[in-house]
Amino acid sequence: MSYSVGQVSGFAGITVRTLHHYDTAGLLTPSERSPAGYRLYSDADLARLQQILFYRELGFSLDEITTILEDPEANALDQLRARHKRLSEQIGKLRRMMDVAEQAMAVQQTGVRLTPQERFEVFGEIAFDLSYATEAQLKWQDSDGHRQSMASAAAHTKEDWARIMAEAAAWREDLLAAFDDGRPAESEQAMDLAEEHRRHIARWFTSCPPEMHRRIADDFARDPRAFALVVPASQQRPGLATYLRTAVEANAARQAASEGPLTSDGHLKDSHEDSDHRCRIVR
Repeated sequence: MSYSVGQVSGFAGITVRTLHHYDTAGLLTPSERSPAGYRLYSDADLARLQQILFYRELGFSLDEITTILEDPEANALDQLRARHKRLSEQIGKLRRMMDVAEQAMAVQQTGVRLTPQERFEVFGEIAFDLSYATEAQLKWQDSDGHRQSMASAAAHTKEDWARIMAEAAAWREDLLAAFDDGRPAESEQAMDLAEEHRRHIARWFTSCPPEMHRRIADDFARDPRAFALVVPASQQRPGLATYLRTAVEANAARQAASEGPLTSDGHLKDSHEDSDHRCRIVR
């Protein structure tokens, strides 16, 4: 059976111009012609085209393909082995480039200026989700609070981060204990833990009045990527993020009722502080 150029183009997913080029280059010359002189391809031609497209997909040049298909001395297996080695080297190079790009993105979007090894040593199971960090960066890049938080994170040394994470781990252990023991989220213990978390943010990153803390807790309850910054997946329990949000809200209400507006470190303040920014760094 014979096939026209248009039919073969449709079968193979390539253009008519490409088929004409293969013909001109002597790589794939149709076996037949119609009475009107149009190219017609046989089943054998289609089988050859399939080989050509296979080698093209692997990155072989037309000259290399011609040699493989036409030269009886050419060893296709050797050619494929050489191509496999080259592709493996290219993949390795691209992976290294991706690692560098991801490191650069992590610095830009999280503010943490540590090497991958230092990140592993300091953060352990706590991992930055770059998609979440990117969304936060885009959403809050014009916020003074966000800029302050990023600047603080960038200024922290490895030793600072070790202290931050040790403090966060101790707080997390107390939070999990309260939750597992069935302490109500509105209890004094749970509210004290919420207040400790708020002061931790203010101490290490940016001012965090109760209203901002509520918004942070809302993120924890709504977005697993956000909550994973404070409680790694292996330590999470169903309902824990909601429990923390309730404790944060109860603590904010307690402070509003007993002390009035507070500064970021828990003291009375005279003027309203910006609460439009939510701190996105590991707490």
